[in-house]
This record gives sequence, C-alpha cells and structure tokens, in this order.
Amino acid sequence: HWRSVNNYVEKAVVSTQSTGKRGKPKKRAQRATSNVFAMFDQTQIQEFKEAFNMIDQNHDGFICKEDLHDMLASLGQEPTDAHLEGMINEAAGPINFTMFLTMFGEKLNGTDPEETIMNAFQCFDEDSTGKVHEDYLRELLTTMGDRFTDDEVDEMFRGAPIDSDGLFDYNAFVRLIKHGSKDE
Repeated sequence: HWRSVNNYVEKAVVSTQSTGKRGKPKKRAQRATSNVFAMFDQTQIQEFKEAFNMIDQNHDGFICKEDLHDMLASLGQEPTDAHLEGMINEAAGPINFTMFLTMFGEKLNGTDPEETIMNAFQCFDEDSTGKVHEDYLRELLTTMGDRFTDDEVDEMFRGAPIDSDGLFDYNAFVRLIKHGSKDE
C-alpha cells in the first residue's frame, strides 16, 4: 500500500537535495520518545520531515486519509476508500511524524514483521513443511515480482539454513534475519 508514498518520499527527498530548498518550519506534532530517531542521521530526519510536511496537506501534524488521497491524486492515482483505509490501518496509531519515521524506518531497513516474512514463504510451501527446495526458491526469486539476479540469490543462500537434500528452512532463515545468529 505504501509503495506510492515511498516513491513520493524518495522523489521529495531527491528534490530537496537537488534544489537545496528548505520549507518553513511547521507546527510540531507531539511525539513520544522513540529509538527510531537513532536509526537516521540529522540530515535524513530533516528530509523525512520535509516529505512528511508535503504529504500532510492540511498541516495539522498528522497524515490522515484525506492527506493520502490528495498526495496520491497528485501522482495521477485514484485510490479507493478501502485502499486509503488499508494504508492508514498499517500504522499502530495516528500517523504523526514519529509514526511516519517508524514506518519508513522499518520499510527502509527491511524489517517487515516476522509474520509477514513467514507468510510470504508459506505461500510456496504447499505441504506446510517449513521448507522450500532451494532450486524452486531460486526460480521464484529470479522470475517473479522484483526479480533477483543469480548473484543476489547466491548471496542470500550464503549461510542460509539449507540441508543436505537442498531444502531451505525458511523458519530458521526468518529467525536468522530477524534475530541474528546465536553467536551474535
């Protein structure tokens, strides 16, 4: 749902970097203390703030359904109410700047929730064994969606839990990418 917003944010960040323009400071929304600010340097946080302010069309410090609609319409899209509701409901609460930064921090750092990653693998595990053959997984990754190159698949498989029968244990893999190895 947020792919269009992500593209908009990237364009806004690139735009502000290339023009050097800085908007007037807007009234700040109250925010809770959050570790999300430690994920980015001050320049990145400022760029996200500028993107947030561009999306927050009514300048109330929160991104609402109407703000999303206006932003997506400016990109030539005609989102349905259900699509907009789905986007708003991805947040754990009202989308103030801290929530916005948290959502993009998670997306940019590849930290989809564990359940989301597991569900993606389970779609290709017809027998619900928790494993997918590495050749089948390679084929899927190189021919569907955002296609991986063979080198990218090789990199992913390096150190991945693949048994002697060539079965990729996606449960162990998800634990590894979400929690690190036991040594860490």
